[in-house]
Amino acid sequence: MPTDREILETVSKGDPTPHLTDPRPEIRRLAVAACASLGPAALEPISNMAESDPDERVRAEAVEVLGGFGEPAYEAVSTRCEDASISVVEAATTALGEIGNPAAVPWLIATASDHESALVREAAIAALGSIGDEAALPTLLAAVREGKPQIRRRAVVALTAFDGPEVEAALTTARLDRNPMVREVA
Repeated sequence: MPTDREILETVSKGDPTPHLTDPRPEIRRLAVAACASLGPAALEPISNMAESDPDERVRAEAVEVLGGFGEPAYEAVSTRCEDASISVVEAATTALGEIGNPAAVPWLIATASDHESALVREAAIAALGSIGDEAALPTLLAAVREGKPQIRRRAVVALTAFDGPEVEAALTTARLDRNPMVREVA
């Protein structure tokens, strides 16, 4: 029986796919991460891991890897937006921003405004900035004015993808924000 160290070396240097079925979630998570180097050739097994692995850390890692595969992974990532785990939903939200498909914008707008998790709202704001769709502008402008400092800070960064007088006004106002993190990034 190989030791954990031997398995880790195999996962990181050899073909990681045989380790996707390891009974230990930490090994499966490492195998998923190592599959990123395989690119879209690993789309199917990583999509399966994102959907059905019993461990939320493995599912979140799989979704993060899928985000790096770009447009071919859009469908697999978007299905994870309703996962029972907040960490998986946060990973999916971030991955949608990496993929950049404008079809995700309506969901991201709703999520940025109303999701129960501040981390997911923050990820949605960042994703909207990454995509740069004009439909997101009202949501981002509202986020700069209200909410927790982390949300306001993330919205300032997201607004850098946009131009216009309303963006300049929001950034100027953010420079006077009561929170130093927001002022610094503005």
